[in-house]
Amino acid sequence: MVLTKNNLLDIESLVKRLKLKQGSFVADLGCGAFGYFTFLLAKIVGKSGKIYAVDIIKDNLESIKKRARTENLTQVETIWSNLEVLNGTKIESESLDSALLVNVLHQSNKYIDILKETFRMLKPGALVLIVEWNEIDSPFILSNDRKIDKNDIQKIVNFLGLKTVDAFDAGEYHYGLLLKK
Repeated sequence: MVLTKNNLLDIESLVKRLKLKQGSFVADLGCGAFGYFTFLLAKIVGKSGKIYAVDIIKDNLESIKKRARTENLTQVETIWSNLEVLNGTKIESESLDSALLVNVLHQSNKYIDILKETFRMLKPGALVLIVEWNEIDSPFILSNDRKIDKNDIQKIVNFLGLKTVDAFDAGEYHYGLLLKK
């Protein structure tokens, strides 16, 4: 089991929900500086696949790019993007087999725009994994007014035409949603 630095999420278990295979095209949206998901995904999709590590912080992307180069993971491509801008991410529409939004949505007041941009990039039938903070108190400094209720996200994605495949606990402090376009 691979866990994040703070032992909050079981990354391998979450990624298995996407049922990825060699040759898949996947975006880790809001990949962060460490690329916890990016590098596991790169091993799963192999050289015939593609992992887009997307972030708005250029230093994060440089860290990812450096590690990918060191590990000869040519299937990892970094992309700078503001996910709040529709058509702003340099990934073609309907080109992704899967996408991940892990602890990203609560960071923006425009999370609906982030969802629209994510779904734009998904192929019909593609899956997106969303993981966000539960509305329960946690030992981490994250005010409850920044947390997004799971039911609110489900209403939005249903309006956008996505189907909820699974809603689940993603750890002690997180919930997960697996959605299909």
